[in-house]
Amino acid sequence: MINLIESRSPQAPADLVASFPAAGEAGVQAAVRLAQAVQHDWASRNAAARATALSRAADAVEGAADELAALVVREVGKPITEARGEVARSVSILRYYAQQVFDPAGAVHEPSGAGLLFTRRRPLGVAGLITPWNFPLAIPLWKAAPALAFGNTVVLKPAPQALACALRLAELIDLNEFQVVPGDAEEGAALVETADVVSFTGSAAVGALVRQAAVRRGVPVQVEMGGQNASIVLPDANLEAAAAQIAAAAMGFAGQKCTATKRIITVGNGEEVREAVLAAVAKLGFGDPSDPGTAIGPLIDEAARDRVVDAAANAVAAGGRILTGGRIPGGLAGEGGSGGWYVEPTIVDGLPADHPLACEEVFGPICVVQDAASVDEAVALANGVRYGLASAVYTGDLDRALDLSARLDTGLVKVNAPTSGVDFYLPFGGEKDSSYGGREQGKAAQEFYTSTHTITIGPAG
Repeated sequence: MINLIESRSPQAPADLVASFPAAGEAGVQAAVRLAQAVQHDWASRNAAARATALSRAADAVEGAADELAALVVREVGKPITEARGEVARSVSILRYYAQQVFDPAGAVHEPSGAGLLFTRRRPLGVAGLITPWNFPLAIPLWKAAPALAFGNTVVLKPAPQALACALRLAELIDLNEFQVVPGDAEEGAALVETADVVSFTGSAAVGALVRQAAVRRGVPVQVEMGGQNASIVLPDANLEAAAAQIAAAAMGFAGQKCTATKRIITVGNGEEVREAVLAAVAKLGFGDPSDPGTAIGPLIDEAARDRVVDAAANAVAAGGRILTGGRIPGGLAGEGGSGGWYVEPTIVDGLPADHPLACEEVFGPICVVQDAASVDEAVALANGVRYGLASAVYTGDLDRALDLSARLDTGLVKVNAPTSGVDFYLPFGGEKDSSYGGREQGKAAQEFYTSTHTITIGPAG
């Protein structure tokens, strides 16, 4: 029996975007063997040849920008403005790594005796990439582009919900060194068991399994997982600007980003912050993701929508208060959700710090307001979860900004900027249960996708 991998439009679930046979374990193994067969030749090409290949891929993606943005909207429900931004970012990633191939691949050192002593980086082989659906172009490329730039070949296993985007991306890149294997958990596990280096982005539960399997094999692995990101609003913050950024970071793309704000921590200004954030959320466009005015579209599927609704209900049952949202909008969702997997943007307060909604990531447009009596208490609240991906501090006091940026246990600390949003030319990753292994993106990617060899050459005779 053929196992079909299907993706459906979250705003119109009857719309079948892609259907493709799952690769299965044998298919993954075959793809890895092919990648191994061409890897030596790819790594042997000079830097200019690899740069040219990546530049051509960038040109192809840029030339298909409108088509790709529309596909991202259709397949994952990302609002069109964000989808266009993701396509532009994807082009920039390819162009950036097309130039990184010319970076030094090692260093010459003074020898302890006569001769020559130097280091040189070499590719690791086949990079097995397992990617989520929420950034269906950018995340595959911020993994694949550096892997290819530094001489590796790539086998990509995308999330089933983003299959069409991945397949179209492979067509545009048009390299034997870049392959896509359709599948789900079986194919992901098979790739982890066969690749020479593994990069994963997804849930903490699956990431832990990926990490364990790769470590058992002794291959390099990086896993980027969830976040329970806090935005701390100090009394001297520009409240209107902070509220607008927090609302967008918490609710944009229906909160389906690992860097989305999940907790708003007030410091002696709780009522003012609530009022400002609620007003900012109310201004966000909600509905059809193809509408340029939309900021909040559907959830990726029914189960994701139901998790948000259930989380809101459980919060109320625990004594919490819903300040806004928590419901399925009948007009957008249609009868029985047939019109799409929408849920209203939701803000909750009145929960204890150890409540699951305050501690564990719910991947959707829902966040918690927590009140702190002091800056120290705010930092303790922000750090008091198992995740450590991103945090934000809103203040006009530079001393406070520097102090908190040194005390928050997150890989990304933003000051007067939203928790969401990543610069592709800087290292990306978190602390604690948010990340494991080397950082992604920027110059850090070369360190992950290569190994350093030390070479000593003595005089003959």
